[in-house]
Amino acid sequence: MLSKIQSLGCQGVGGYGVSVECYVTNGLPRFDVVGLPDSAVKEARERVRAAIKNNGMRFPVSHLTVNLAPADTRKAGTLYDLPMLIGILSATGELKPPPKTQAFFGELSLAGEVRPVPGALPMALAAARQGIEELFVPAENAAEAAFVTEVTVYPVKNVMQLVYHLRGDRRIEPASPPKPESVEDFPLDFSEVKAQENVKRALEVAAAGGHNILLIGPPGAGKSMLAKRLPSILPAMQRREMLESTEIHSVAGLTDHKSPIVSQRPFRAPHHTVSPVAMSGGGNSLKPGEMSLAHNGVLFLDELPEFPNQVLETMRQPLEDGEITISRAVGSVTYPSRFMLVCAMNPCKCGWYGHPSGRCKCSPNEVRKYHSRISGPLLDRMDLIVEVPALEFDDLKEKPAGESSAEIRGRVDKARAIQRKRYQNSKTVCNAQMGPKELQTACSLSPDCELLMQQAYDAMGLTARSYDRILRVARTIADLAGAETIEPQHLAEAIQYRTYDLDAGL
Repeated sequence: MLSKIQSLGCQGVGGYGVSVECYVTNGLPRFDVVGLPDSAVKEARERVRAAIKNNGMRFPVSHLTVNLAPADTRKAGTLYDLPMLIGILSATGELKPPPKTQAFFGELSLAGEVRPVPGALPMALAAARQGIEELFVPAENAAEAAFVTEVTVYPVKNVMQLVYHLRGDRRIEPASPPKPESVEDFPLDFSEVKAQENVKRALEVAAAGGHNILLIGPPGAGKSMLAKRLPSILPAMQRREMLESTEIHSVAGLTDHKSPIVSQRPFRAPHHTVSPVAMSGGGNSLKPGEMSLAHNGVLFLDELPEFPNQVLETMRQPLEDGEITISRAVGSVTYPSRFMLVCAMNPCKCGWYGHPSGRCKCSPNEVRKYHSRISGPLLDRMDLIVEVPALEFDDLKEKPAGESSAEIRGRVDKARAIQRKRYQNSKTVCNAQMGPKELQTACSLSPDCELLMQQAYDAMGLTARSYDRILRVARTIADLAGAETIEPQHLAEAIQYRTYDLDAGL
């Protein structure tokens, strides 16, 4: 007897269809799995056999072959346990073969419980594209998969529950799509930060346009405190962004039944001991790294010069292209990685270079050596470089009276609304992603602005990349002001965000 069960697979953040073909024939008892399975897929033989027997059903004492098509694509993970079991029961007559509009995936325990697997959302999206109408998934993956409303998702807790449903004895209730959490629940607020109004303004500009920003200041000035509150002023995620971010987190195994959907912008803050593979992604299973997990959100690197040079240089290409391709012996995958890069660093190794107290004892050579840990090309990719001064006693004794995150986010939302309207016919989402054609149309300069830009270009030794980044920041400042065109004051503010000289005074 031959049966064919629809299932799915996941490669990178893309799902694809898999046909699980089960063939039972006479011969010596044997259970073979073919179709480029990895070790976890091969071990499904024992889990499926135990699950069938422990639930009082007959396991065939015959020659059993399971083929996972397409056979030239590597299959990995434990998600094929459930379709294998349904295929065997269908081939032996225990169940009627399910229609082609039904698909299954999930891991089995020896007792027949159905356990969650990573990648539920990408596979649910692939099921919708292939015309699958009913998708049977582990109960803990159901809320995540149900976010794809084009498919009816059934949460399966154990084998017998599914068998009863397929026989028509006892129906399983479909899962309801999850409701994304509100951004209002963010626990940190800008109103808690004392003084540092210039830095708050710079972060507002960065949030409004999706720009990269570098904060430089002595220890205790509030760099980390400010950076960690940046997500509270970022605009709410659109449904498309939620899908993109959830796909990545799902593949990485970071979603669960309590938090099935990434509804708030990711904030990733890896320690400076992070490896290049952990930052870019890879490993035996080609999992996404920190740069991809921060997609549509923030990647915060505290103590920037302490990160290994190899780690920092891996970010150069993703910062330009918005994606990263991981090529290893086991295969090649491409993950999206469009994020806001937020960095913080001290002006020198001791942290007090340039402070009026004279506490810094670093020699000019030591300061240069510390600054040289950050390459020029990486520094050139920062849109805003902002000095965070040390707080005075009068600032500390005053109670915080600054704007709340909600007030700042209101202005950011208005600026983003202008940008969405401007880029509605393109893939660009915010000003930081503008291409050459969009720069020409959205960032045209008046004669006064051209003169100001020429003076800055010559005096500061700007590159073509930094020239474009100043224009993008100026466009964001104009959007915050509600201006149709870039005016001299907008351009002047954008230029001053790049005037900080790391080697000043040496």
